[in-house]
Amino acid sequence: MTKEIYDITIIGGGPSGLFAAFYGGMRQMKVKIIESMPQLGGQLSALYPEKYIYDVAGFPKVLAQDLVNNLKEQAMQFNPTVVLEESVQNVEKNEEIFELTTDKNVHYSKAVLITAGVGAFQPRRLELATAQQYEGKNLHYFVNDLNAFAGKRVLVCGGGDSALDWSLMLEPICPEITLTHRRDKFRAHEHSVEQLMNSKVSVKTPYQIKELIGDGDTISAVVLENGDIKETVEVDAVVVNYGFISSLGPIKTWGLDIQKNSIVVNSKMETNIKGIYAAGDVCTYDGKVKLIASGFGEAPTAINNAKSYIDPNAKTQPLHSTSLF
Repeated sequence: MTKEIYDITIIGGGPSGLFAAFYGGMRQMKVKIIESMPQLGGQLSALYPEKYIYDVAGFPKVLAQDLVNNLKEQAMQFNPTVVLEESVQNVEKNEEIFELTTDKNVHYSKAVLITAGVGAFQPRRLELATAQQYEGKNLHYFVNDLNAFAGKRVLVCGGGDSALDWSLMLEPICPEITLTHRRDKFRAHEHSVEQLMNSKVSVKTPYQIKELIGDGDTISAVVLENGDIKETVEVDAVVVNYGFISSLGPIKTWGLDIQKNSIVVNSKMETNIKGIYAAGDVCTYDGKVKLIASGFGEAPTAINNAKSYIDPNAKTQPLHSTSLF
């Protein structure tokens, strides 16, 4: 059986990977996406499909899953090959062709673009002995269906953008929303903090969760503690937004220059291995800002330079899309 060789294989099917697939199609490249999850969309689909995103150019606000659906529609115009539920374990160069070995197959490509986001991720869990028994019941680490909380008293825990965004999004559909954070200051964007302080959300800082009260299946109340002060909040659901623990996993063994869990690239999105590029949250360089919008700029930069790498006669700077359609 002859091995099928692609021009570029994109590792990771999140926003940056999907936009890179579209742009590869624009450059008439033969594109493959390999994604370890059962669906495309990365963290947007897996963790907060119903959360609004506010910092994508051209969208005053957009639901995460709506953005993913639009990105998929855009990318699929050029019919890239999509491989789901395969995790790339090793990448090795063999006579100018990269062999990408997954947990199920071997794939072949002239160039590789890594858009793996934060790598493998899992939520930071509530460090209470009783917490695990409520997980998957009414203790949540992310929200898949906003309407599932309608009419409920919800306690949101955390001080970052996700905690504040969920509190503000749940406020209109819930009779009581309480937000608790262990510090007085929030890590969220200033505008979100201002919205929170002008909302009906009950803010309790600096408090930590001391105890979950329930019957083993359902949490009915949470005890909050601030030094010697204790307060009990009756709840129907608890949403914990303490962030995520991420790991690059096998990527760390591929010989790439890695700093602080990110792949170092230059202004062409090139890694230290010729023919391997990185874009989106997985990469780093001086002045890097980790936003979806940044990945949307880095993806076409990587694709255009990969195009020149595999075809030295190709222009790095293509025509504008308005000239192509």
